[in-house]
Amino acid sequence: MLDFNHSSGLAWAADDNIKCPSFTERVSELIDQALSAEHKAQPERDYLGASRLGENCSLKLQYEYTNIPKDKGFSGQTLRIFAAGHVFEYLAIRWLRLAGFELFTEKPNGYQFGFSVADGRIRGHVDGIINGAPEALCLTFPMLWECKSLNAKSWKDTVKRGVSKSKPVYAAQMATYQAYMEGSVPGISKNPALFTAINKDTAELYFELVPFDASLAQKVSDRAVTILKAAEVGELLPRHTADPEHFECRFCAYRNRCWDQLIGEVLA
Repeated sequence: MLDFNHSSGLAWAADDNIKCPSFTERVSELIDQALSAEHKAQPERDYLGASRLGENCSLKLQYEYTNIPKDKGFSGQTLRIFAAGHVFEYLAIRWLRLAGFELFTEKPNGYQFGFSVADGRIRGHVDGIINGAPEALCLTFPMLWECKSLNAKSWKDTVKRGVSKSKPVYAAQMATYQAYMEGSVPGISKNPALFTAINKDTAELYFELVPFDASLAQKVSDRAVTILKAAEVGELLPRHTADPEHFECRFCAYRNRCWDQLIGEVLA
């Protein structure tokens, strides 16, 4: 007869007080280790990413640009969240195209649309460019397309307050893209960008037309130049806040390095 009560082959601790990792935990750990290894194998950026220029702390951006080691790397879960965001973006592309949008996400050579200035030290890659849509929407083209996937709380705040107030980093990103892409895509700064946000919990969609903000684009561009110049001469830019317990500092990947250094300066 068949024995359906045989051992599953899983290892169990002889001491009931010792908790062994569950099967889910062990498989997840293997996946996270693989993702971390894959991420570490990627070459480090040697430029300022335009998507980051709206960040409040110039010192943090300087750390990123000069590849200062973080207190700790991205966790496997964080890398999975990043990957899931790409999946939502692919879905949004498909949905918009099905709805009649002429959305381009790659050049004929397979590369993303983007720009490179300041001898390649400032670069950006856009999610897409829209060159057509259903006439009933009365849109003008070409227009920048930017897509983000957000958790329910963040998504609702964006819907309530708009992207510029709720997500100023995204607003700065779009303004920078519109400004620098004008040279290769004439007219893209004259038309509003289409911001798309997907609620990762409910799949609800939010669309917002965001006019080009020239003053914001100039502000973040000037800031980028300041960061580049400071890095050239080895000058540390000021922190965003003088309070190490500020919420942005508490969650910053450079918190220990940044504030331990401040303590050293004070002691010196």
